[in-house]
Amino acid sequence: MQTGARLPSYSLFAALLAAAGLPIYIHAPKFYVDEFGVSLAALGAVLFGLRLLDVVQDPLLGRLAEKTRHHRGAAVLVGCVVMAGAMLALFALPPLLPPLIWFGLTLTFVFSAFSFLTINFYAQGVIKADSLPGQGHLRLARWRESGALVGVCLASVAPVALGAMTDRPFAGFAVGFAVLALAAIVAMRSEWSTAGVGASTGFGAVLKDPLARRLLLIAMVNAAPVAVSSTLFLFFVESKLQAPGFEGPLLLVFFLSAAVAAPMWGSLAERFGARNVLLLAMVLAIAAFGLTLTLGPGDWLLFAAICVASGATLGADLTLLPAIFASRMAQISPSAAEGFGLWSFVSKLTLAFAAVSLLPILERAGFESGAAVNPPEALALLTLLYAAVPCALKLIAIALLAVTDLKGA
Repeated sequence: MQTGARLPSYSLFAALLAAAGLPIYIHAPKFYVDEFGVSLAALGAVLFGLRLLDVVQDPLLGRLAEKTRHHRGAAVLVGCVVMAGAMLALFALPPLLPPLIWFGLTLTFVFSAFSFLTINFYAQGVIKADSLPGQGHLRLARWRESGALVGVCLASVAPVALGAMTDRPFAGFAVGFAVLALAAIVAMRSEWSTAGVGASTGFGAVLKDPLARRLLLIAMVNAAPVAVSSTLFLFFVESKLQAPGFEGPLLLVFFLSAAVAAPMWGSLAERFGARNVLLLAMVLAIAAFGLTLTLGPGDWLLFAAICVASGATLGADLTLLPAIFASRMAQISPSAAEGFGLWSFVSKLTLAFAAVSLLPILERAGFESGAAVNPPEALALLTLLYAAVPCALKLIAIALLAVTDLKGA
């Protein structure tokens, strides 16, 4: 087999992981409200608790991934079975406990397996990329992140599409997810070898390395704009743009744009350098997303154009920054599991921070989700938080990256 011939299998596995990530936050709460009458407030509290658990456990799962790396294929198989089984229990089986408890329990298994599999997958990518000719980390990232974005898109619209064919669309989604898990397991079955990789260097090697620490900081700051905008997206479309019902299509436009653009950013990075291309994309992201500050009621079509442009720049973030970090891990911590445990930790920390800080600020300003009319001051604050804060955070990320020497990566 030629080197790199199995890169499509990395796309498929990335699609599986992506389908278990963001879409669950979209589908699961609505399903449990509609089917079992669970309150949104209760579901929100459970989801926030799960986010905190996710943040805390990622470094520990990185350590577990390192301890089991010589049996990575078996560990990944177990993780996939747990994730697919929990997804079926969440959507396809009647709750065996009170619905809110069942919701929290099954999602705990989904998210824990998802995090463990993600850490293993990215750690294996470091090993795979080193076997590829040329700029292997960028080549692999193009395949991997494109697959992930396609997975997000498909999972986001699957229940809607299945709703036209069956009266149990979410059960169909869960079954389809299990089938996708089986296909990903088969496709990646020969890719989990860690032969020849040195012993674990632990968290210390990562945290003691100045460049690795700087990249983790950049990852955290650069993830913050997406965390802020993701937390407030539904509220902005519904209340500021006054376009309820357009949330799903606009999200799909955003992620499809990222998926289409990701290979382009990878190709540009191979030619002009990852740092230069990433800086360009980050500047373009501010230019595109900053236009959101000018929108008002009914401007959903202009917002769709902004989603196309800002989604395209997201493709650079998701492709290039992990590739740069993976390249550094290959030099200082080749097993990479613990390094990507830290990477996952700092990325998710921003989501938890956004959830716990932004919504109470809006509530204190008098904002009420779903209200026919909100106070002008509350809508102005919503716009400021949704559009201006991410741009400011992006400027900080640009400044950090601009003064970072990546010659060692």
